Amino acid sequence: MTFYVENEVMADFGFDLNEIAKKVAKEVLAIEQCTLDVSVNILITDEITIRAYNHDYRNIDASTDVLSFPNVDYDTPSDFSIALKHKNDYFDPDSGELLLGDIIICKEKVISQAEDYEHSLLREFAFLIAHSMLHLMGYDHLTEVDETVMLAKQKQVLSNLSINREK
Repeated sequence: MTFYVENEVMADFGFDLNEIAKKVAKEVLAIEQCTLDVSVNILITDEITIRAYNHDYRNIDASTDVLSFPNVDYDTPSDFSIALKHKNDYFDPDSGELLLGDIIICKEKVISQAEDYEHSLLREFAFLIAHSMLHLMGYDHLTEVDETVMLAKQKQVLSNLSINREK
């Protein structure tokens, strides 16, 4: 498994970003019973940059907390049959890893949302990684039912890792 974390804004939340991102991502993969070796890229950036990405890729001219760019096409979440049928499109030829996708996280939003929700920076960062990993696995929250499923999975991931809402 490869996790490349680029911290272009030198965010320091008081914990190892690489370690937490990998730990949370591994738990999502375990819950989703993904046995494939995967690669994920994570960018920690600022509000100006994430706003530009949001505008360029989603046509939304506003900053956001996190953006997810799945590389895999799914018929249903966590169903990797399409990727397995078309390995040349989805797997790194050198490492053999499934190129799961990219995550962009906004440093300022991690800080402000941790304050707003009265929990730690660790909990907010871990939540955003879990949320984005589920997007990379094909989940979304466009309907109430889908949102309920996604929220339950995020809660399970954080609970399994004993990352709670306490400051």
